[in-house]
Amino acid sequence: MKAIVIGSGGREHAMAWSLLQSPNVDGVVCIPGNGGTATLPGCTNLSLNIDDVAGIARFCTVQNIGLIAIGPEQPLADGLADALRNEGIAAVFGPGKDGAQLEASKAWAKELMESAQIPTAASAVFDNAKAAADYVRQQGAPIVVKADGLAAGKGVTVAMTVEEATDAIAAIFDGQFGDAGSQVVIEEFLSGQEASVLAVTDGLTIRPLIPAQDHKQVGEGDTGPNTGGMGAYAPTPVVPPATMERVQQEVLEPILKALRQRGIDYRGVVYAGLMIAADGTPKVIEFNCRFGDPETQVVLPLLATPLDQIMLACCHQTLASLPPFEWKPGYAACVVMAAAGYPGSYPKGMTITGLDAAADTGAVVFHAGTVLKNNTLQSNGGRILGVTATGDSFSAAIAASYQAVEAIQFDQAYYRRDIGHRVAEN
Repeated sequence: MKAIVIGSGGREHAMAWSLLQSPNVDGVVCIPGNGGTATLPGCTNLSLNIDDVAGIARFCTVQNIGLIAIGPEQPLADGLADALRNEGIAAVFGPGKDGAQLEASKAWAKELMESAQIPTAASAVFDNAKAAADYVRQQGAPIVVKADGLAAGKGVTVAMTVEEATDAIAAIFDGQFGDAGSQVVIEEFLSGQEASVLAVTDGLTIRPLIPAQDHKQVGEGDTGPNTGGMGAYAPTPVVPPATMERVQQEVLEPILKALRQRGIDYRGVVYAGLMIAADGTPKVIEFNCRFGDPETQVVLPLLATPLDQIMLACCHQTLASLPPFEWKPGYAACVVMAAAGYPGSYPKGMTITGLDAAADTGAVVFHAGTVLKNNTLQSNGGRILGVTATGDSFSAAIAASYQAVEAIQFDQAYYRRDIGHRVAEN
């Protein structure tokens, strides 16, 4: 079977790499892909626009493509999965536009959570800066300010002071995130440890993958502005089996039921971003409608069940008949190498070397913001590489990832040196 992966980031490289581990997959096409997928054995890039529905559908028919997996949130929110299904392509992994509202509108998702009695932070929604700022002054800090729409993981401010919160509100309404900032969601501050549970669903059944923990802030010690993610590890001890069972019963099952009650046939990923309190109580910070990035880069390398089997079962509503997912023993850690200045302005076009030396350590380097030009790998984004390693303990996996990172060179490379600092020694 041949498969298509839509997208160009580290998540999509990891998806393509994982699909190619399956004995049933003999080729993957990435649209448009990146420098890493261009050089991944068994994978090719296709320079179609991701909104070229007719072109993608025509290619699927001619090449007898058996599966399309949509990686990023924006094409899902724009209705790409609906459009491809309307072209007669049944095996599309990813929710339609109605289901993608789960991520595309935080206000819509909060209302859905409240209607389903899913544990989450108390919140209020505003469409003008003055009312939002007045509410913040009334509530006090710490408090959380979120742009309502899609902002590439950068639209959230955890404000420790009222001034920081009102500045964030002003920036959102002044257009920092474009149309994503037409509304703001103000939420109570939750304490605990964050964790990511990526689950898959065929619209009838929902099953979690192993839990991961991301590092959102750009700076060491979890300081500075939020990013798309500077590193991750899995499985995280923050979500032990008893807590995972609560997540299944209190979060995943209720959200699937709520979607079905609204007539939404959701087939793809439900990503629950959680805050886990000291007593193990989970609360939902947000839902996403796709695999996390960089969580995918640590979850999929530990997955033993072929990814194509899981995706196809979701597409064809046969997930309940699959045996329990199998996992490789051990742990995985990913360190993101970024361009200096990210998540603000940053340089591009830097030559990247040392990847063979990194691979010799046993790590897998997933490309995010890269491009292959004249057989030379160059940077083409803020987050450039995700360096993933596995080990029989957290400390071994993290140490192996950093060993590989040190083998890679490009100008003004930046990475956090404390990924995994929240994990106790195992």
